[in-house]
Amino acid sequence: MKRILTLSLCLVVLTLVTAAHAAEQLSTRIVTESYLIPSDDPGIQLYVRNKRPSTMTTFRADRTVLYVHGTTQASETTFDLALDGKSWMDAIAEQGWDVWLMDVRGYGGSTKPPEMDRPAADSPPIVPAVVAMRDLRVAVRHILGTRGLSRISLLGWSRGANLVGWYASEHPDTVHRLVLYAPGWIRSPSPAAAPPAPTPAYQTWSMEQARKNLQAGVPSEKQETLLPAAWRDAWAAAALATDPVGAAQTPPVVRSPAHDDGREYWNAGKPLYDPARITAPTLIVTAEWDGLNPPALGRAIFTQLTNVPTKRLVEIGEASHLLMLERNRLQLFREVQLFLDEP
Repeated sequence: MKRILTLSLCLVVLTLVTAAHAAEQLSTRIVTESYLIPSDDPGIQLYVRNKRPSTMTTFRADRTVLYVHGTTQASETTFDLALDGKSWMDAIAEQGWDVWLMDVRGYGGSTKPPEMDRPAADSPPIVPAVVAMRDLRVAVRHILGTRGLSRISLLGWSRGANLVGWYASEHPDTVHRLVLYAPGWIRSPSPAAAPPAPTPAYQTWSMEQARKNLQAGVPSEKQETLLPAAWRDAWAAAALATDPVGAAQTPPVVRSPAHDDGREYWNAGKPLYDPARITAPTLIVTAEWDGLNPPALGRAIFTQLTNVPTKRLVEIGEASHLLMLERNRLQLFREVQLFLDEP
C-alpha cells in the first residue's frame, strides 16, 4: 500500500510539473508585428518589428528594448534570424520582454533612398551618422509613444552600438539600460600612401564577401566550425531577400547605404559621442577574434564610462564580429539577458 501511495504521489507531481511546463510554453507564445513608420523626411519610411509574449497586456520601461543594426546588415537578417528554430529576438521576448528592431533608411524593409537607383559613384554617402541618428530618434519616439513609456533599453551592434551610445549620451533620462556589442571607437590608422577614394552613396557586397569581412580575425582552421554551412545559407537567403534589386544581379549582391563615420570620427581621432555623458547601466560585449572592432576598442569605451551606476565588460572567446550567428551565440544571449534582467 505504501509503495502504491508513493507511486501515485509521484504521478501527481509529474502531472503537475508537466502541466506547469505546458502552461509556461503557452504563456511564452510570441506575437509578431511588422510595419512602417514615417521618418522626419518626406518620402522616407522606417521599418520596425515588434515581438512580445502573447500574454503581455501592460508595458514597462524595464521590459522594453530596441535593437539597432550595423553597417552592412539589416536588423532582421541577424537579430531575428531563426537558427535551430530560434532567433535572438525570440529568446529575449520569451523572457517576458517587449522587443523591437528597426532598420535605418536604405536597409531591410525601410525606404531605399532614390540615390540607390543610380550608380553609387554619382552621389555622396546617403546615410551619414547624423541621418542614421535622426532615424533612431524617430524609432525611439514611436515606441515610447506607442507604449506610454518614458524610458527604454537600447541594444546596438557595431555601428548600431555607436548610434545607441550616442543617443544615450544625448538623452540620458530616456535610456534604462544600454548594451554595446562590438562597438567602434577611436583608432590609430597607418599613414595612407595616397588620399583615399571618395566614399560612394552605397556599397554592394556578395554574401561571401560579407562573411569574410565580418569574420575577419578568425583563424582559417576555425571558420567552418564557427559558422555552420546551414546557418550561413539561412543568413545569405535572409540578407538577399531584403534587396531584390541586388539579389537579381550576377552574382547576387546586397546594397547597403554608405557612410564616412571612419574618416570623420574614428580614424580622425574624433569621438562620435562622449561616454562620460551616459548615465544608464551599461554592458559592453566584445569578441576574441573580432577583426573589425577588436576588444581593445570596447575596453577604451569602458574606461570612459565614468558616470554610470554600474558597468560591465564581457569578452567572449572563439567568436568574431558576427558572433550572434555563430556556434557560441548562446553565450552572447546569456550575458546580455543576465544584464537586462538584473533589478
